[in-house]
Amino acid sequence: MAKGNKQNTKNSSSKNIEPAQPLWAGRLSEKPDAQAFVFQSSINIDKRLVFDDIQGSRAHVTMLGRQGIIPRESAVKIVRELQTISAELKEGKLVIDASYEDVHSFLEAVLTQRLGDTGKMVHAGRSRNDQVALDFRLYLKRSVPLIQLEISKLLGILLDTAQLHVTSIMPGYTHLQRAQCVTLGFHLTAWSAALSRDYSRFDDALKRLDECPLGSGALAGSSLPLDRKAVSDALGFSRISLNAMDSVADRDFALELSSACAITMVHLSRFCEDIILWASEEFKFIELAESWSTGSSIMPQKKNPDFAELIRGKSGRTIGNAVTLFTLLKGLPYAYNKDLQEDKEALFDSIDTLRDCLGMFAGMIKTAKFNLKRMKAACTGGFLEATDTAEYLVRKGLPFRAAHETASSIVRECIEKGHRHISGLNLDELKKHSELFEEDIFKTITPAACIKARDLPGGPCPKEVRRQIRVLRKKNQIIF
Repeated sequence: MAKGNKQNTKNSSSKNIEPAQPLWAGRLSEKPDAQAFVFQSSINIDKRLVFDDIQGSRAHVTMLGRQGIIPRESAVKIVRELQTISAELKEGKLVIDASYEDVHSFLEAVLTQRLGDTGKMVHAGRSRNDQVALDFRLYLKRSVPLIQLEISKLLGILLDTAQLHVTSIMPGYTHLQRAQCVTLGFHLTAWSAALSRDYSRFDDALKRLDECPLGSGALAGSSLPLDRKAVSDALGFSRISLNAMDSVADRDFALELSSACAITMVHLSRFCEDIILWASEEFKFIELAESWSTGSSIMPQKKNPDFAELIRGKSGRTIGNAVTLFTLLKGLPYAYNKDLQEDKEALFDSIDTLRDCLGMFAGMIKTAKFNLKRMKAACTGGFLEATDTAEYLVRKGLPFRAAHETASSIVRECIEKGHRHISGLNLDELKKHSELFEEDIFKTITPAACIKARDLPGGPCPKEVRRQIRVLRKKNQIIF
């Protein structure tokens, strides 16, 4: 499952790199306290941005050479060396040195060590403020489609399973009480509708983060003749950011994605709550595969839905991460502040957690078996046909409130007589409650008839559920 770009790190400098020095060390006469330096270091978090940083630096340097800000031959050397560094990182020949302040410092140090003064040209017209804002956006542009791919796989499994069960009768619940007859296909399609919105939420977030901040500098751009649009185009952004201060000050794109992760995880948590209930002896609607269950260390008979429970539990992490980001930003003056260094760890964790949980949930559902007989039997008893009885009377001309009262009195009589279904009363007994009842009432209130009658758009009628499945497939055709 997804855990970001795993890069090797080491605490001591590599043979090819000089001892770590902060990029800002020239201003201060004293070296930073060692403990303080470690405290403010972010390299163990932002190391996963290394290839995004290289990509951004290549585009930036190419532009610097084209604009005559640095010699063209120097730009060519830097770009070539950045390509070499990227290859060495992927092959494991070069490892990220964790003694550096951040991944940007590490890469610039490697360039300088290898190219001397030429390597020092890489940062012209650039601040770490717009550099990290760029890297973060590039990383998210790569990562979000991977989340969407996991959602699409899960949607495919759910919709395929729903298609198989459009006529598989089960109870629908409100307040955890049996309410009305539906089908398993209808229930799974409901889950799919929620996930489809989650997919589109990430789409929307991608559109808003798809702007290039490079060239914004620390907060006010640069006096150098930078070609921001050329860099933006080279990096595949749809546009450049509008305002330099806003580019480095805000992280609303991170807030939006963190919220989207949390919302999707809340949906998964609720689906898992259904599964945990269904897997209980009291429901026994679903049998999870043994490979997606665990046992007990003391009770030999136990088969626990631990994976569903863990997904449900991990939703709290993503909610907490979203709150972290909201809290991080709410009191900041509107420019870059060091607090923003804390933006990535929370979102990285939410992305990793969500991708893991989507994969887990998909595997769990794909291998699950449903106890259709048990589900159907649960529709007998509990008077799930009471609303249909009231609506039968409405179709006969009785005002709904009167029909509702009549159906309620019928339910009370059934309970008093020990009947578990309204059909336990005969026609004469029903007519004592309303003369509008005819023999056709008994065909109207069977579970299958109740479901078939609910054929309005959005209803559980098998024909309508098949339509809903087609709509969801078409809506998400890019991912099926």
